Amino acid sequence: MNSTVNQETGRSGKISVSTNDIFPIIKKWLYSEHDIFLRELISNATDAITKRQTLSQMKNLQAETPKITVEIDKDNKKIIISDNGLGMTEEEVEKYIAQLAFSGAEEFVQKMKETSSDVKNQVIGKFGLGFYSAFMCASTVEIESLSMNEGSKATKWICQGETDYQFYASEKATVGTTITLSINDESLEFLESYKTRSVLKNYCDFMPYPIELIDLKSRKETIEHNEKATKDEEKKPLDIDIINAHEPLWKKDPSTLTDKDYETFYSELFPMEAPALFWIHLNIDHPFELKGILYFPKVNPSKPFNEKNIRLYNKQVFVSDNVKEVIPEFLSMLKGVIDSSDIPLNVSRSALQGDPNIKKISNYIVKKVTESLKKLFNNDRAKFETIWPEIALFVKYGTISDEKFDEVMRSMLLFKNSEEKWITFKEYQESIPSEFKEKMGETIITFEKNQSDESLKKQLLAKGVHTIETEQFIDPHLTQHCEYKKVGDHNLKFASIDTEFEKLIESETLDAESIQIKEMVEEILKDQKENLSVEARKIENSTSAAYIKVDQQMKRFQQMSKSMGNGDIMFPVKKTLMLNLTHPVLQNAWKLWQKNDKKALATKLIENTLDLARISSEGLEGQNREKFIERTQDLLKDLSGLAL
Repeated sequence: MNSTVNQETGRSGKISVSTNDIFPIIKKWLYSEHDIFLRELISNATDAITKRQTLSQMKNLQAETPKITVEIDKDNKKIIISDNGLGMTEEEVEKYIAQLAFSGAEEFVQKMKETSSDVKNQVIGKFGLGFYSAFMCASTVEIESLSMNEGSKATKWICQGETDYQFYASEKATVGTTITLSINDESLEFLESYKTRSVLKNYCDFMPYPIELIDLKSRKETIEHNEKATKDEEKKPLDIDIINAHEPLWKKDPSTLTDKDYETFYSELFPMEAPALFWIHLNIDHPFELKGILYFPKVNPSKPFNEKNIRLYNKQVFVSDNVKEVIPEFLSMLKGVIDSSDIPLNVSRSALQGDPNIKKISNYIVKKVTESLKKLFNNDRAKFETIWPEIALFVKYGTISDEKFDEVMRSMLLFKNSEEKWITFKEYQESIPSEFKEKMGETIITFEKNQSDESLKKQLLAKGVHTIETEQFIDPHLTQHCEYKKVGDHNLKFASIDTEFEKLIESETLDAESIQIKEMVEEILKDQKENLSVEARKIENSTSAAYIKVDQQMKRFQQMSKSMGNGDIMFPVKKTLMLNLTHPVLQNAWKLWQKNDKKALATKLIENTLDLARISSEGLEGQNREKFIERTQDLLKDLSGLAL
């Protein structure tokens, strides 16, 4: 470093670095968002106040009431940030602002020039450059500071975004530091109070010391108005805008908090959201420091999913809402805050780096979520069942994607049985009637919501056999995972109701007439375009004439492909029309078929039987739906004509 003394201008200095374009490169690589400068400078002010309070206690001195102000001088294009922290001497300003930061800056710049993009990501976060974020929005930065050390003289440091700087004498009479930014033309938006307030609110809402925002032009107008007022009631109160009114609830002892405290805090964080279902308070100091509150929200399917629901703080300073490396993907629907100084960040504190602590913290969060769910399941099953529809998707996803989560949570997965009651896999198997236990083994019969045949479910339930209701989106993946990934001593197997029904319900041996009825159906349906075969059984007291059985493996493959976004790809799925030849519709259709003048009516009955089977399983769309309506109208006409 070189320095000279000029009697008129004060002492000048120049950073002894070889890089001439240091500021442009810092501006390019240092931060992704220009508004970060407010966070960095307020963080520095907070640190200075904390240090002064600590030193005051050590020296038995009266500590000042902490205060940080941000003043906007729109007329002069300036933003002034002041604190009453410990302040700095001229030597300290030169050491901490000029020497240390700039020497680190030069190394940083050289690394940026010499290394590949991959290595650049590794060196980010190695240099203390926070103060220089100010030059992203300011053409000139001025520091005035008075140290709390007895006998110190105030000093002024000015830099215009180059490697040159000047020191001047200062008339500052109060301990602390004032930083004046001359805002450049590209950043004039920060001279608008609403913009600066929004930035401060975002980054500094939970900082420990009060931050007051003052619009000097507005305050001046209020003062001038009050000076002219002749009556007290004509005077206007001065606006006092304290930014950080909220208290960080996560810093408090959970044992001292009530449900109301957590609910109020959630509504402050997410004012437009419905009340949270429940929450987890994180609080650990070893082997890493982590505090926070994670909420399980009530999911609103009409709103688009937002990945930025969890806000990451570092010592109460907002850092990022991109926490993918910290929060596993299956927990991304959670909302809340995490505060940790042990999560490594890049120089702008806006992206996470690879670090062993990240995995440990992630595992800890998964563990706490698992413990909380397990505790709720064991201690308040009724509440667990109430919130299950809201949390089922993420719990199932976690079961598939996280081994440790799966080991605990699989036994708590809930599904509705045939009587609309929530049950676990174990409870399902315990409900199997004794006469079916040998046939079913560890098989669980699934009933696909809005797809499977309700009549089959009712017939099985009449025998005491339940099904579990599954969804198309994730349950095909889940059931396959549970089959292939064993937990405990159980070898679960899942089978759809249409494939298992014939195995559980007894039928009579087909006679000659039954075979003829089956052949009649095959003749009538021979021109069907889909891959459809026909099988026949004789089941007493069956409520449906036919149902459709789908090849289990191909159906699973199709469902999983669809859930992964390949819905336009059609896979051939083998389908079987399962006839119940004891049903009156088929018996009567056979009688009509034997009369030459009634074959058309028999044909309509059989085609309608197929359509009803389709409706009971996969539904009818497009032309099939239109043909069904037309055929039904004709059939009703024909049948009503028989009465005349």
